[in-house]
Amino acid sequence: MEIKTHSCVVKGPKDVDIIEQTVNYDESDQTHTLVKMIRGGICGSDLHYYQHGKVGNFEVKHPMVLGHEMIAEVVKTNDPKLYVGQKVAINPSKPCGHCKYCLSNESNQCETMRFFGSAMYNPHIDGGYTQFKVVDNAQCIAYSQEAADDVMTFAEPLAVSIHAAKQPGDLINKRVFISGVGPIGCLTVAAAKALGAKEIVVADLSQRCLDIALQMGATKALNAATDDFSEYSAHKGAFDVSFEASGHPSSLERCLTVTRARGHIVQIGMGGNVPDFPIMTLIAKEINLVGSFRFTEEFNTSVEWLSSGKINPLPLLSAVVPYHNLEQALIKAGDKTHVSKVQLSFA
Repeated sequence: MEIKTHSCVVKGPKDVDIIEQTVNYDESDQTHTLVKMIRGGICGSDLHYYQHGKVGNFEVKHPMVLGHEMIAEVVKTNDPKLYVGQKVAINPSKPCGHCKYCLSNESNQCETMRFFGSAMYNPHIDGGYTQFKVVDNAQCIAYSQEAADDVMTFAEPLAVSIHAAKQPGDLINKRVFISGVGPIGCLTVAAAKALGAKEIVVADLSQRCLDIALQMGATKALNAATDDFSEYSAHKGAFDVSFEASGHPSSLERCLTVTRARGHIVQIGMGGNVPDFPIMTLIAKEINLVGSFRFTEEFNTSVEWLSSGKINPLPLLSAVVPYHNLEQALIKAGDKTHVSKVQLSFA
């Protein structure tokens, strides 16, 4: 079975296009499913590929389909757990399944992970910004068919936040600080609240982001530049757990200041090296500093929480743009002064 599809590709810095491609699907295939994309969220990595032609050291060498925050409709499948017309969230992770990390249920650390929309390998791993795509059956995660497309498209970024929220252990009745409340920071607010945190204080430079964080469940919002944090730094810190979600060195330093001795800091935000890192503070306060990267089974948890209404991500949704206006959508998504999350519609 051969189908033509329109795909949203990046070719280099500020160079994107809609091209026609061919999708081949073997109707006797027992392990793969043909899906029609419905909606896709624009992530920071998509913006980096558009704005700079690379993410970190992974540079675009040839046209690559963007996108990894996807929901879709089943077109053809032989999986008895799926049916034609069913809406599914697409898990963009394709771990190998046999390396030491996959075998120990740490598949987000897979040594040969093939993640949608990544220039890590050459040829690159195409993403989900396309009308039709063949995916592994296991990547199709079913949910309540009454759930809204706007909501379910948040499955992948929410999974990132749930994974981060689980890094320090039990959050029940804990005091939590989140520095940087863009989309991931705000979703971490929601995840921490759902996991039982009793207090969630957030900090950011943007009043718009702070207001959204309050809608997502934060109990107090502080301006990172102008508000007084002294009450939280007294007595070796006030918070049991801090999440650094901006990637800025000053944000991590603040987390070290306001986290109590023997507390936990979870690093979510991606940034460069931190010069003059106050390692003596980390040592003297016996802080547990841990990184958080992507997700494992939290993708399924995310789908469940969104489809059941346990978390409402819609305060973050700024716009829905037809996929054929790809560059317009990317430019809009890059306007962090006014916009949080933009979704592409393929319907």
